[in-house]
Amino acid sequence: MSGENRVALAGRLVEVGALRTTPGGIAVVQCKLRHESECHEAGKDRKVKAEVDSIAFEAQARLIAAAALDSALRVEGFLCAKSARSKKLVLHITNVGFGQGD
Repeated sequence: MSGENRVALAGRLVEVGALRTTPGGIAVVQCKLRHESECHEAGKDRKVKAEVDSIAFEAQARLIAAAALDSALRVEGFLCAKSARSKKLVLHITNVGFGQGD
């Protein structure tokens, strides 16, 4: 099965875990992003607020781990279940840029 799974999100960095290394030697960091915007839905404007659990690896992990809390950022990535046991969605960040958040 093949399908599209792409996410682009602007927001602020509200939580950052410690930068760690997987058993395979890959840098990883978990974080949480806060997004606020207005979207047009069903003919009306709607205020949107969300906090998104996220994870980043290698270069993106190092950038996020070094960033200050409340930094504005724009990320791109994809959604995936947190684990085989948990179907909770987590945003896997594949690209990050700072100074472009809400």
